[in-house]
Amino acid sequence: MTEETQEKPTVGILAYGSLISDPRDEIEKACTKIIHDVMTPFHIEFARSSNNRGGAPTLVPVASGGAHVKGQVFEMNVSEAKAADILYRREIGKEGDMTRTYKRPNSVTDNTVLVERLTNFAGLDVVLYTQIAATITPLTAKHLAELAIASVAKAPDGLDGISYLSAAKKHGIETALSPAYEAEILKKTKCEDLEQARKKFLSEKTNNTLQILK
Repeated sequence: MTEETQEKPTVGILAYGSLISDPRDEIEKACTKIIHDVMTPFHIEFARSSNNRGGAPTLVPVASGGAHVKGQVFEMNVSEAKAADILYRREIGKEGDMTRTYKRPNSVTDNTVLVERLTNFAGLDVVLYTQIAATITPLTAKHLAELAIASVAKAPDGLDGISYLSAAKKHGIETALSPAYEAEILKKTKCEDLEQARKKFLSEKTNNTLQILK
């Protein structure tokens, strides 16, 4: 082992949302190890409405409210700069497009994807994560449920808010609002669980489509 190899910093990517179950090809190929059950050092909440998910609430870091949640870290076999590029491409939906590289923007809007860094975290020298603005107002369980239910009719299959909440729950992610958020969905849909609720609205979406085609 050379001195250069010995001094090479260890790099990871922190996942706390859909990245856990859907890291995509570039991350999977560069990942050498997954470190499970890593608590986020910042608070997370279902605080951003995603256009790619039909307006569904998604998890983002928040300055107030939320909670530390259980995530995981992908240990990477690439440099910090390359890991930042890979994470950025995954976040903007441009996996594999090597012309898309991460550069810190001069100005930040609600849609700006920032790649932030933690040092000496989860046993690694540097761990990267994405930061994007919270956009949901009011941030209440009732409003989150309304957005999630509405997203089933708008989002591509499996990308709706109910599916997103269900996946987060499956991975042990619980925020300050998530129990009440789930309860509101079940109350509004008169269903016993999230999958039943999703199927109910998916069925209505299909029926509405068929009516239009008649």
